[in-house]
Amino acid sequence: MKKNTLGILLWLRIARFTHQSNLLSNEFLKRYGITAAQFDVLSQISNYQPIMQCELAVKLTVSEGGVSRMLKRLEQEGYIERKQDWKTKWIALTSKGRKKIEEVFEHQKRFQTSLFNESLTKEEQKTLYKLMTKLQKHTEEKMEK
Repeated sequence: MKKNTLGILLWLRIARFTHQSNLLSNEFLKRYGITAAQFDVLSQISNYQPIMQCELAVKLTVSEGGVSRMLKRLEQEGYIERKQDWKTKWIALTSKGRKKIEEVFEHQKRFQTSLFNESLTKEEQKTLYKLMTKLQKHTEEKMEK
């Protein structure tokens, strides 16, 4: 087997961190009755509502089919409402959904922040943020081509 490049090692570390962070978040969020994916969906809807289902899928980086399944469950639980305007599906939070994201947001923010504060200095966090932003912009440009 060939030696790994620094690029593949970085990619693997980022993927593993993301996976582990999601597992830890899922465990943390159990007490609030939602998953990390549901938290992400509710947060995105809260920030951009009303939002088209196709736009939400892009923000969540999932397929429209995948977002549709997530939305179905959130709709059944009374957190969101979907309205059809001809071919466009609009999504917004219900009052129950607004209460849920308000209940959970600060707790999840503190939990995720602690993962970084416990292992990185403020300066390291700023550097990491700058580098990750640069990488994300580069991949977005590649996706647009």
